[in-house]
Amino acid sequence: MKHPLPIFFILVSFCLQAQDRLVGKSFATRSEVIAKNGMVATSHPLATQVGVDILQKGGNAIDAAIAANAALGLMEPTGNGIGGDLFAIVWDAKTQKLYGLNASGRSPKSLTLEYFQKESMKKIPAYGPLPVSVPGAVDGWFELSEKFGTMKMADLLQPAINYAEEGFPLTQLIGYYMQGVKRFEAEGYDNIRSTYIDQNGGKLPQEGEIYKNPFLANTYRTIAKHGRDAFYKGEIAKTITGFIQEKGGFLSMEDLASHHSDWVEPVSVNYRGYDVWELPPNGQGIAALQMLQILEEYDFSAIEFGSEKHLHLFTEAKKLAFEDRAKYYADMKFANVPVAELISDAYAKRRKEEISDRAGKYSAGEISIGETIYMTTADQYGNMVSLIQSNFRGMGSGMVPPKLGFMLQDRGELFSLKEGQANTYEPGKRPFHTIIPAFITKGGQPWVSFGVMGGDFQPQGHTQIVMNLVDFGMNMQEAGDAPRWEHRGSSSPTGEEAEGSGEVYVESGISYETIRSLRSKGHKVIHGGSYGGYQGIMWDIKNKVYRGASESRKDGQAAGY
Repeated sequence: MKHPLPIFFILVSFCLQAQDRLVGKSFATRSEVIAKNGMVATSHPLATQVGVDILQKGGNAIDAAIAANAALGLMEPTGNGIGGDLFAIVWDAKTQKLYGLNASGRSPKSLTLEYFQKESMKKIPAYGPLPVSVPGAVDGWFELSEKFGTMKMADLLQPAINYAEEGFPLTQLIGYYMQGVKRFEAEGYDNIRSTYIDQNGGKLPQEGEIYKNPFLANTYRTIAKHGRDAFYKGEIAKTITGFIQEKGGFLSMEDLASHHSDWVEPVSVNYRGYDVWELPPNGQGIAALQMLQILEEYDFSAIEFGSEKHLHLFTEAKKLAFEDRAKYYADMKFANVPVAELISDAYAKRRKEEISDRAGKYSAGEISIGETIYMTTADQYGNMVSLIQSNFRGMGSGMVPPKLGFMLQDRGELFSLKEGQANTYEPGKRPFHTIIPAFITKGGQPWVSFGVMGGDFQPQGHTQIVMNLVDFGMNMQEAGDAPRWEHRGSSSPTGEEAEGSGEVYVESGISYETIRSLRSKGHKVIHGGSYGGYQGIMWDIKNKVYRGASESRKDGQAAGY
């Protein structure tokens, strides 16, 4: 067959299009969820229900977010848990202001760059004890609760404790991902079997089968009773650090005891009248802002969604932003990250001039300077929470401390081992982070709390959601269900440099005409890819209601009351 691709794309696009609906875009899988008093959108229906229950008991959006996140740590151990980190953006109705929380952990203080050099390592391993940094999620819960919450931590953790002890059925996607546990077991990682298999009758549950985690229930109960110090200074901390050091790692009691989250000022750009907010580095949120600044230079009222021009301009803007990401983004306590200039109008105009009508290869701009879950909640008082939490690489490092019920993250893998870079490994430093929550305000009032999972895809996902809402007039559900694309192959904060112009991965909803035109401009286009998962809540100020959405690529649900 000489020309199989056109037929292939036509057939796949036809087969995967959503069922016919009387209203809305053809690719939308359902309507928005609309409710007056509160809304919760998470990647798991049972976790969403936990959050709604908290709201109905009188808790606020912050309480609901903590309870739902605790449930997700149990129900989606393939992407998050208390072995990982957390970031959040909170709209506080009382002060009419956004607050940012960086609850990411730091590297072990006794592990140095010289150790990796002595071991002739060019890259920090993905698994094992070496990529394990301090898990920050639990401290993040307590910071959120102490600043904005109204309910006791014990009440917020109790629903997850009940599910952990009594069990719940695995959803389709998580049932699929859970089979990855077998790889860890086959490779001899300790405590995998006792944590994920033996507690379930000696068999790893599949979709629809009941999954339990009594170990995690006990850990949650200890945290509920004794507070954050139980995790960072007590027996849980001793178990974590003792296990990691036994396996040849460096995480210490001092590392955990000295850990603290940081309240940070979110940063924003104005995109066609809407203020889009992200958190500053060590995360990658400002990459989305850089992309939006460049794309605002073009008139998208005359550009069709999913067209060749749309994807070309988007891809080139991404490449430019990601080269800056590789060079400049890092822990701002250790590196002078020029955030204000990177997201400035003037810098965007300079960078935009580098874009031509061909697929380009770029370098970082010159500046003068010294698996994951996403969820969002909203309440009757007007508070809204945008929260993201992850272990990295799905379940994490493979390091499961005995009888605690969770795996530790491997975020330390995202340091560079090349000397002299912004993200070069240092003791007590936060690694570059991929997980980013987002928020949009208009006229100083909350509009949309949203996020998209998916590693390096996240800034691209955020930018696509903003454009879908603002440029293409989609509703919350349509914005998440719309066909996606992702550019891969840019330089990385871990030290890898781009080779060529990279590849553009597209979903089946992108037309073959667009793909053919992109190829004519020098883009390498590949069908397929992984596009994370989206949740979002919009405050409809006119009707005084919330509009929630959870996309069809995951098992999630939005629900309100």
